[in-house]
Amino acid sequence: MKISFLGAARTVTGSCFYIETDRYRFIVDCGLFQGGKEQDALNDEPFAFNPGELDFALLTHAHIDHSGRIPKLYVDGFKGTIYATKATTELAAIMLPDSGHIQEFENEWVNRKRERAGLPPVKPIYTQQDAENCMEHFESVRYFEEVQINDQIRVRFNDAGHILGSSILELWVKEDDKEVKVVFTGDIGNNNMPILRDPTIIESADYLITESTYGNRTHMNVENKVERFVEIIISTMKKGGNIIIPSFAVGRTQEILYEIFKHREEYGDRLTQLMEIPVYVDSPLATSATMVFRNNLDCYDEEARSYIANGSNPLDFPGLHFTKTADESKALNASEGSKIIISASGMCDAGRIKHHLKHNLWRKDSSVVFVGYQAAGTLGRRLVDGAKKVRIFGEEITVESRIEMIEGFSGHADRDGILSWISKFSIKPRRIFLVHGEDEAIESFAGLIEENLNIETCIPGQGESFIVNEKGVFAAAGWKDARAATVVPYDYKRLQVVAMLDKIRDELEEASSILRDDLKKEKKDIEIEEMMKKLSKFERDLVELIR
Repeated sequence: MKISFLGAARTVTGSCFYIETDRYRFIVDCGLFQGGKEQDALNDEPFAFNPGELDFALLTHAHIDHSGRIPKLYVDGFKGTIYATKATTELAAIMLPDSGHIQEFENEWVNRKRERAGLPPVKPIYTQQDAENCMEHFESVRYFEEVQINDQIRVRFNDAGHILGSSILELWVKEDDKEVKVVFTGDIGNNNMPILRDPTIIESADYLITESTYGNRTHMNVENKVERFVEIIISTMKKGGNIIIPSFAVGRTQEILYEIFKHREEYGDRLTQLMEIPVYVDSPLATSATMVFRNNLDCYDEEARSYIANGSNPLDFPGLHFTKTADESKALNASEGSKIIISASGMCDAGRIKHHLKHNLWRKDSSVVFVGYQAAGTLGRRLVDGAKKVRIFGEEITVESRIEMIEGFSGHADRDGILSWISKFSIKPRRIFLVHGEDEAIESFAGLIEENLNIETCIPGQGESFIVNEKGVFAAAGWKDARAATVVPYDYKRLQVVAMLDKIRDELEEASSILRDDLKKEKKDIEIEEMMKKLSKFERDLVELIR
């Protein structure tokens, strides 16, 4: 079989693996690229394969970076079935239409700019209706049950412990009377995560395709995570500020609610502030997702089930409020008193969270607590990296609030967690393909695997293909779809250049503002001269670039 890596290759979004056998073609995941204009531009490009020729698709979980281009598949001619767990199907039914709505909204904004520039309008990659229509093609499967897709391919969905319904796929492909087993981790979760079961241990694989988001880092231990989270809440309340938590609507929001519930159960007697502070989930998508969580108790771990059995609901406790309308959302920033506001998007590039940041980043008494990965190029990443000023809705905001990053809340296993999971294979994979990680993390993790587990690794690049069979791994010579041969090497790089120019423009605007403020301070002549030298060099380089 031939596996082409068409997303999440040396990056963490856009997951998509195109697989060809001698008789069938299918994909595993089809996610949106995210993380700034450079990545977003890739979503507009045609697929590097013909969607109309796909026989079926497999979906590891509902997160948009794994599922977000599925409606585009159908718009472009795909007519096959998508196999996913019941919980993943239910989450996709709310997440994909929401994504379609966002595509339409952003497309209107783009077309207004194009109209002013005298350019013709463009269509969104898909609409809300397109997303709703594609749900008719989903087929739910049970965890741990083997599904015979056709006479050549079978698959088993195992619990990945990442979000509700997330799966590790065991895929068996038989060609020429010889069967090869490939395992896809999707996104693999931590052990002892709230609500969810631990990731399933897989016995064997010929080849493993695994994520490596935190391939060079370890998470904070549970005790320190809890203490730090409680300390931030209490100290912010004493100052009279708000605790703003940018969070992914699906998975992370429910985990945070569960942790707040547990903190109240464990610390409420001596820390009465925890019982008093109201908690607001300000995201329509997160609200709908929480309802899906409540309806899939069979996916819960033993601790979560025990709370339910004893009459408590970790996702429905006193003081928890779900805002519904935009007016209710706006009222949160107008009301007095401390509150916890959990809102999407988790990387702060869209959604109601941007309004809450606008109203709280300048406040010294408020705190912004990041509880998930922040991709390069996002507003969340800039804040975590220490930006002093940011632009939100065209307005420059000075960052005065407390900014914290608590990595222990991650839905991804860390370096040691993934390494431990791989080590439990009874029959080791012959080769491990590392995906879903940035360069530094993925390269560090490759070395760690080879050193500790003595398994060969491979780090595919965007658009690379490999033949895998019982004899080994062989680099594929080229694409069967001639269109892809031009799409990948040329258009991808062209889009990178355009996105880089947009990014430079935004950074120049921000840098100019910071430097102007800096000049208001008392400076030595030598410092000003050094600044002038650097600006002159930058100007010369810019002139040289456009010649």
